[in-house]
Amino acid sequence: MIHGYHLIWPAYGFWLPNDPRGSWSDTVYSLELLRFGPAIKSIEKIPVDPDEYSRWRTQAQRALRYPAVMFSELQIANIGAGFQSYVEKSGLIVWACSIMPDHVHMVLGRHRYKIENAANLLKGAATKRLLAESLHPMQSYREKEDRLPSMWGEGQWIVYLDTEESIVNAIRYVNENRTREGMSFQSWSFVTPFDGLPTSGWTTYY
Repeated sequence: MIHGYHLIWPAYGFWLPNDPRGSWSDTVYSLELLRFGPAIKSIEKIPVDPDEYSRWRTQAQRALRYPAVMFSELQIANIGAGFQSYVEKSGLIVWACSIMPDHVHMVLGRHRYKIENAANLLKGAATKRLLAESLHPMQSYREKEDRLPSMWGEGQWIVYLDTEESIVNAIRYVNENRTREGMSFQSWSFVTPFDGLPTSGWTTYY
């Protein structure tokens, strides 16, 4: 039985659909990016040569329609505030969250609706908050009908957690994510400590 999820989603330009390491995408929609190869869908990270990958990534990012998004600390704080507003409204259980400058890691308990829907609603809440604070990273690139390009990349990566051990390991990984990259640990008020799975019989999710 699935008890939780490790959810990873990119900012725009971070993890491209035809990334040689694999991605969660079936299709490359950008003609500019398509010349760097088709989508490489894989649930496992594919090993690549670091130097070759660095050259590929630099060239591919230059072909993006907009500059790759890198969130500032102020934007990250407001993304967290957006997440909090949605978590409080929905009752979603978040066991860990790490907001990086170019992607997000989150460990979530199982909810009453699909994790893909929860991911989209979390992204939407963060976007709404940045728009309200005039902090949207794409605000200089308004499109037709005054719309802004999405600050998020396409889709998300979902790891399904079916044991207490897998949940604990995912939480540890996410909590250490920023410090591994030399950044400070984040403490979010919407994160609930994981106290283990119920031990009394069958667990029912609604």
